[in-house]
Amino acid sequence: MNSFSAFKIQIKDRAFVGDKIKISKIIDKEIVVHDFKIEDSKIFKDRGTGKCLHIQISINGEKHILFTSAGGLIDAIQQVPEDGFPFSTIIIKDEERLLFT
Repeated sequence: MNSFSAFKIQIKDRAFVGDKIKISKIIDKEIVVHDFKIEDSKIFKDRGTGKCLHIQISINGEKHILFTSAGGLIDAIQQVPEDGFPFSTIIIKDEERLLFT
């Protein structure tokens, strides 16, 4: 009988850890962004970019996962160089837009 470990299967998806946190709980608070991924949104398919940004963050040393379809955050985080992670930031609300500072 085969052993699963003999298959040498590598998990390709990056698993984020921590509890989900609402973006409203972290607005105007310093956070550390560790990693991100962007996927097609299951909820906001017909609104905005149609994408969902998954962010691995920590606040006060505790890891959380943040989900958002905010176009400004999606655009900005894609411009961060790979060697720029982790980085500290504050997410602010500028009128109706969410932005990293």
